[in-house]
Amino acid sequence: MATAVPERTETGSRRGTTPHKSAPPAPGRRNTAVLVGFTAATNLADGVTKMALPLLATRLTGSPAQVTVVSLTLTVPWLLTALHIGVLVDRFDRRRLLWCANAMRLAAMGWLAASHLADGLTLGRLLTAGALLGVADVLASTSASALVPAAVPAAGRERANTWMAGAETVGQEFAGPFVGGLLLATGTGLALGLTGASYAVAALSLLWLSGRFRPGRPAPGAAPVSVNARIAEGLRFLWHDPVLRTLSLVVAVLAAVWGAWLALIPLYAKQAMDLEPQHYGIVLSALGIGGLAGAAAVTWVNRLLGAHRAMLADLIGTTAMVALPALTTNIWAVTAGAFLGGMGGTLWTVNTRTLTQRMVPDQMLGRYSAAARLFSFGAMPLGAALVGLLAELGGMRLAFAVFAVATAATPVPFLKNVTPSTLRSR
Repeated sequence: MATAVPERTETGSRRGTTPHKSAPPAPGRRNTAVLVGFTAATNLADGVTKMALPLLATRLTGSPAQVTVVSLTLTVPWLLTALHIGVLVDRFDRRRLLWCANAMRLAAMGWLAASHLADGLTLGRLLTAGALLGVADVLASTSASALVPAAVPAAGRERANTWMAGAETVGQEFAGPFVGGLLLATGTGLALGLTGASYAVAALSLLWLSGRFRPGRPAPGAAPVSVNARIAEGLRFLWHDPVLRTLSLVVAVLAAVWGAWLALIPLYAKQAMDLEPQHYGIVLSALGIGGLAGAAAVTWVNRLLGAHRAMLADLIGTTAMVALPALTTNIWAVTAGAFLGGMGGTLWTVNTRTLTQRMVPDQMLGRYSAAARLFSFGAMPLGAALVGLLAELGGMRLAFAVFAVATAATPVPFLKNVTPSTLRSR
């Protein structure tokens, strides 16, 4: 597919594009409510599918590798498709892309439900549906993030991002797995059908969005540019901006730490901390509770400390999350670290989303969002793999300590390149 990339002038404006006049987002509160509702419904359904698909796989196979592959189909598309989907998001109407993503989700869940009712559910069908759901997640997440500036005025974006981040935490960490367990206990067909219905309701809610959500169109006669060239332009834009580059590199380290912590903490809780499953659940739940606390407190924290210090607090909280298991096996200390990590993660997410929505041009939002998420989603499995190797060679405490040192180093580039004055000038 050939598309046109507009030329940037010395002042930062773009030649070769038709000015994009989106409808003024006067009904910002309604748009915020629609986006939060959409996020809540889809993340609730995502939380159900991420729990349900692997459980369904265990009914079809006893192979741990095959069950793991089913889980991977939901996340691997971020590594394989994110950059190309970013180009789509910068080319087409973002609300229509959200409808397309939810149509894919609905088709996958409907196919699985029909297969179950016909007694034809197979591992191959689970893998195919998981991959389709994974691609849909990339498309929906990238489109929704790029759509926010056109739907919500600048003054309301922090609130919109806060509520959306809170809805993601509730859906993915709490309600989704809990509801999924209840639905599967009631019946597989019911679980799959109601999950698909959630995606359908979320898609219908987008009808109440007010505004236009297509980025600027190429001018007639503009020279066509390949998809790969547009991807390269997005990556150059990210890399040549010192603030965006620093944020992306820091979040890659943080994501690797999260991947390492999530991968190793179950074994550490069992062998080193000697915890029963219910007590391990307390440690894991602290992440989600911290995330909710961060969503509730982010506005107050930003007013008290400023966005810059609030983001710095996440670096400190994540360091505590991974350092405390290296220092102690006390359940309450490790739980406190998990809480701080979860709270800091939400503070970081809300502030970086609000910042980048202000910094990144509308025509680049899709590609930037896709590239930035590629850093984080790509780093998580690398962190999980590395922590396993370190734990095997030097023990679990040493593995946690190595990641704690890496996280403790992130404030150095952050404080150098992401300063309060730099944020105010953007």
